[in-house]
Formats: sequence, structure tokens, C-alpha cells
Amino acid sequence: MIKCKWFKIQELVSPQAYKDRGDKAWQLLDDRLLITLDRLREKYGSMTINNWSYGGDREWSGLRTPESPYYSKYSQHTHGRACDIIFKHVTAEQVRQDILENPDDEIFEYINSLELGVSWAHLDCRNVERIFAFHP
Repeated sequence: MIKCKWFKIQELVSPQAYKDRGDKAWQLLDDRLLITLDRLREKYGSMTINNWSYGGDREWSGLRTPESPYYSKYSQHTHGRACDIIFKHVTAEQVRQDILENPDDEIFEYINSLELGVSWAHLDCRNVERIFAFHP
């Protein structure tokens, strides 16, 4: 089982998922996503996915369960293959441009989809040709 080097599980799942599963919640997340998150952290520095365990208001930017107001049964978030990320030192647009300009970089190898036109970086590792970019 892969666990992130730079993230606690609470940063990737909701409070209820953590309460229900604890460290077993790692099993709900795709290995490719976890590897990618660590690589992005090493390249870009501090980043936030969920921050509810630190008193913040983000709890649905990683795994989404049916309790989420943003739940969709076909969302990549629902299947543990997507995250919405806020980077501390770079903009989401800078990260998207890096990915689109360097899709073969090892750091980005598992990223297959990007959401355009939003202030966060949505990325996922869905089963599509490289790289599927979409608008919300």
C-alpha cells in the first residue's frame, strides 16, 4: 500500500471518511494520484488539498463520498483519482501550463486530465489519452 510522503491521510479525505476508515482510507486512493501528489509537492512546495484537520474549511478537495455536496457518481474524486489543489508559491495556471508544456516529464506522467479556467488545480489520473483538458 502506497502512502504519501508529504501528506497525512486527513489532507486527502473528508472528516467522515477518516472517522470511518482511519489509516485504511489510503486504500480508497489511486496509487498514481498519491505518487503524483508527492512529486508535485517536491517540485512546487507547499500545497493544500483538504485542511479541515487544521481548522480550515476544505474537506471535499480529495476523495468525495455521497455525503459531499459536490458528489457525482462518475467524478474522478469519487473514485480516488482526483484532487483540487491550491499551491502556496505558484498559481494553478502556472502548474497547468507546466503540465501542458511538459506532459512527458516524469513528475506529470500519471496526470491525464486537467480542469481549465478555475483558481485551483484540478488534476486526475482517469483512463484517457494524454492530456484531456476541460472547462467546468
